[in-house]
Amino acid sequence: QVQLVESGGGLVQAGGSLRLSCAASGTIFSFNAMGWYRQAPGKQRESVAIFRRAGSPNYADSVKGRFIISRDGAKNRLYLQMNSLKPEDAAVYYCWADFNIGSQRGEYWGQGSQVTVSS
Repeated sequence: QVQLVESGGGLVQAGGSLRLSCAASGTIFSFNAMGWYRQAPGKQRESVAIFRRAGSPNYADSVKGRFIISRDGAKNRLYLQMNSLKPEDAAVYYCWADFNIGSQRGEYWGQGSQVTVSS
């Protein structure tokens, strides 16, 4: 069983910064990808930043140059540094992972972390 637990959300003024963390636990053989999604009220969940095993991270156009995704493989942790936050960045942010557990491949989601940006 794999669990993803996010932390680091909260309230910040526009222009400020927050750092989200995601801790993955369980018997993880290897990872294929990890990333962050977000969902604002009344909107669909969207990809924010994805870190794949091969290649460079992918960012949504709306966060390029402001957000940085990083991963600590030894600790199975994923981070999202969010800078120059805007009111439109406010959403529930979800950690997502595509892991290999033995011979099985599966996708996993965290419970979500609220980010509120005041103008």
